[in-house]
Amino acid sequence: MATNSNLALLIDADNVSAKIIVGLMAEIANYGTASVRRIYGDWTSPALGPWKACLLNHSITPIQQFAYTSGKNATDGAMIIDAMDLLYTGRYTAFCIVSSDSDFTRLASRIREQAVTVYGFGERKTPHAFVAACNKFTYFDVLNMTFEEPATADRQSQAGVSLPFRERMSKGSLDIATGVVTSQLEKRPLNQAAIQALARAITDSRSDDDDWVNLAVVGFHLSKLSPDVHPRNYGYQRLREFAEASGIVELKVQPMGEKPPVSLVRLKERMPTGATR
Repeated sequence: MATNSNLALLIDADNVSAKIIVGLMAEIANYGTASVRRIYGDWTSPALGPWKACLLNHSITPIQQFAYTSGKNATDGAMIIDAMDLLYTGRYTAFCIVSSDSDFTRLASRIREQAVTVYGFGERKTPHAFVAACNKFTYFDVLNMTFEEPATADRQSQAGVSLPFRERMSKGSLDIATGVVTSQLEKRPLNQAAIQALARAITDSRSDDDDWVNLAVVGFHLSKLSPDVHPRNYGYQRLREFAEASGIVELKVQPMGEKPPVSLVRLKERMPTGATR
């Protein structure tokens, strides 16, 4: 659900493919409004060509950072300096850091020390240290994006791209600039770490006199325990579906009179080997 949170979006173009932009922006919209949108890289490099098709369409400001020395990533340093400057203004309730680079681990930790939320986005290969430093981490492959050419002028208008701008694009760039978001999440098996994190979250949510706990409370504890263990990263839209897939829980719905019903969950008496109560 979108909130009134004021976000700062920082993208490491040297480390991220432009193909994720549509799904990324749709996901970030769930967390608030990205009033600052910056992308960092050496824009003299042909490798960043695909990104140039996206910048105007998504109102992202490119920040030039020359690669002064071979093998050294000057882009990371520029992002970190800007992030700290933005943090000190006190205007932002959350930062969105888009990179698979472990160099941003300390930055994420420092931002959290200021009681500011950090949303991380990266590939599955992202080092765990960076993932753990974020409040929530979302992998690129669950961002629900496909890229297709709008068939009519109306759909072109809806995509928000003016005709002159589109005419200047190559076909490959057009696909990225006007991609549409679809709901085609691929279900992924829950690994042992995810199952154990869910079991721990349920245990932490439980009171002494009742094994049944509110599923929403479990979700809160789960996000605190493991930033990358959330339904979307395993192909599920809802926490209830994710919990059912674990095989370690029982679920029920409790009526609340005139209020919406509440989903309750508890651990099964016998759980798969490796899960903890």
